[in-house]
Amino acid sequence: MLLPSLADAVHTCVCLDSHGSQIYDQSTENALRRHGQRSSHGSGPGQTEGLLPVPSTDLERLFTDHRPLKGSRAIIQSLLIPQRAMEQAKRRPADPAYFRKEGGKWRPTTWETYASQIRRAGKAMIALGVEPGGTVCVLGFTCPEWAIFDIGCMAAGGVPAGIYTTNAPEECEYILNHAEAILLLVENEEQWQKIRRIRGNLPYLKHIITMKHAPRIDDPQVMDWDAFLAKGEGIEDSELDARMAALEPDQLAKLIYTSGTTGPPKGVMLSHGNLAWVGNGLVELSDWHAGDRTISFLPLSHIAEQNMSIHGALTAGSPVYYAESFQKLADNIKEVQPTLFLAVPRIWEKFYAALRSNLAQVGGLKKGVLGWAMRVAGKVTKGRMGGREPTGILAIEYALARRLVLDKIKSAIGLGRVRMCISGAAPIAREILEFMAGLDILINEVYGLSEATGGISFNRMGKVRFGSVGTSLPDVEVRLADDGEILAKGPNRFLGYYKDEAATAETVVDGWLRSGDIGRLDSDGYLYIVDRKKHIIITAGGKNITPANIEYAIQARDSIISHVHAHGDRRPYVSALVTLDPVKAIDFGLQHGLVESPEKAETLKSALRNDPGAGDSEVHALLKAVANSPELRQRLVKAVREANAKLSRVEQVKRIYLLDRELSIEEGEITPTMKVKRRKVEKKFAPIFDRLYEDESFGIVIMEK
Repeated sequence: MLLPSLADAVHTCVCLDSHGSQIYDQSTENALRRHGQRSSHGSGPGQTEGLLPVPSTDLERLFTDHRPLKGSRAIIQSLLIPQRAMEQAKRRPADPAYFRKEGGKWRPTTWETYASQIRRAGKAMIALGVEPGGTVCVLGFTCPEWAIFDIGCMAAGGVPAGIYTTNAPEECEYILNHAEAILLLVENEEQWQKIRRIRGNLPYLKHIITMKHAPRIDDPQVMDWDAFLAKGEGIEDSELDARMAALEPDQLAKLIYTSGTTGPPKGVMLSHGNLAWVGNGLVELSDWHAGDRTISFLPLSHIAEQNMSIHGALTAGSPVYYAESFQKLADNIKEVQPTLFLAVPRIWEKFYAALRSNLAQVGGLKKGVLGWAMRVAGKVTKGRMGGREPTGILAIEYALARRLVLDKIKSAIGLGRVRMCISGAAPIAREILEFMAGLDILINEVYGLSEATGGISFNRMGKVRFGSVGTSLPDVEVRLADDGEILAKGPNRFLGYYKDEAATAETVVDGWLRSGDIGRLDSDGYLYIVDRKKHIIITAGGKNITPANIEYAIQARDSIISHVHAHGDRRPYVSALVTLDPVKAIDFGLQHGLVESPEKAETLKSALRNDPGAGDSEVHALLKAVANSPELRQRLVKAVREANAKLSRVEQVKRIYLLDRELSIEEGEITPTMKVKRRKVEKKFAPIFDRLYEDESFGIVIMEK
């Protein structure tokens, strides 16, 4: 049957087996019924240095409803983010605010309890010396404590900032000192050890708090989560309420530290008005309501996940399910069956590669039925992109295709109840969008920057164009500079870079945010991203080339390809550095006699699941063997040639170099959000790129020069 292979596809996608156990306890079922849902297994003060003034007209627009709103939604959207948490607790005290998996079951926490936790965290921070405008940091995986600490800090008038768990100790030191954080929340022993190594260099840091379930750390500077919350017991509720009441829309609310593709991280200052605006926009544009459910698994240090799991969820009043870990994401998605789903392109690429590979194995009559169902879904999706629902014969065909094929596939990968899928943080290949549309999964691209509170444009429901990132968001103006750079202005624009007036002045000119991206606008106002301004390749012949187009074209041809880095600045032709997906490479090794048994292959995969950056000697040895395999090299030549057939002559890749390992965060080659650090890759692999042009016998020849 089709479903087992699809379960395998998801297993390959995020490296986890599926369990068929009961996942909800009775209290969860009751909470879901109150909430109008059913479980998936059932039936169903002051001025800050570098601060930019916010135009008063933007703030007036933010808190003057430009769309007709009624009842509770209008009241909620008039509040700032911490206040929304308190208001939701009043309106739906017994409904679930978030779920956490404990003891094999998803257990709910109500809005009433959530608000109480936020209050306790805010009061604890006041007791520990966090003044209005004071900063705290979080170093940990996405979880309830992350959000509680973040919102509690804002409620107390403080300024939270996240640190990626993949950051090295030196990077953590830089952010903690730059932010002057006096409190730090850490996830576990591993993250604590980073801080222990550098704390002699952290003059501002006073207290370290560990998250719930972390092992006890015997150190006078460290307290556990419960001890932290208890610190606020001597603070009156009225003191926290007074601080929340004193919050202003143009006041600094939080810092988002960039992932540092072009140098040390910069602290993006976002206001309470910025966050309120983005929460309102998300709810309105996606028709997000309290009956929806989302799953949180991307880093909360990133503005995109904060917008979904904090700012949007608090505005809509809907529950957030916190994934156990990235390694367990496949099971978690299938158990939760989210109705709104945000993922970065790297996740969608893995879905695409795994599904495409497994569906290609379907044969006989099933293959014909699958092809028919995908064609029907493609037609329906095309209509919905323009706001049209299927009618007549197409509606009948669609209902049948859903019942026979589409609903089964979607449920198998955890998207059986999804009504909106969103891709953001980086461009996504059109081929992936079209393939997923054939499975009745329409992916809506959003475009934004941390400096734009994560939102500039969006492919909203009924107004979607593949290849574009949609039209500008409400109250946001977009235009192109003479060189094609995307400029934006509106209530999304940040306050500036923390302690960096020069960088702020360079990024905001005459009120317009300079995105650093090259784009184009069509006659209907749809925005298309060409590439990063600094990434454009200019060949020796003077041709301007967008490397992203080349990289996506090659990646889409074969699921064993992980990263592609196109190179060719001031060169006579384009070459590329290519890496392999380690899990797919293990499968290849098993098929070609490089791995002795399926059991051994599973052992190697397990090592990668436990540590995706595993330096296991056996894994590394296998990757080297696969990279040197003639069969693998022939496969790559075929994939690149197929990609070249879709590219213009000047874009075509003539030679590639296959790296015998993945690009890694630890080596400084990719960011925590999986973006390639192009400058560092260019510099680090410069000798390899030079040899591709100087040594005829070096690398893999794709086509003659």
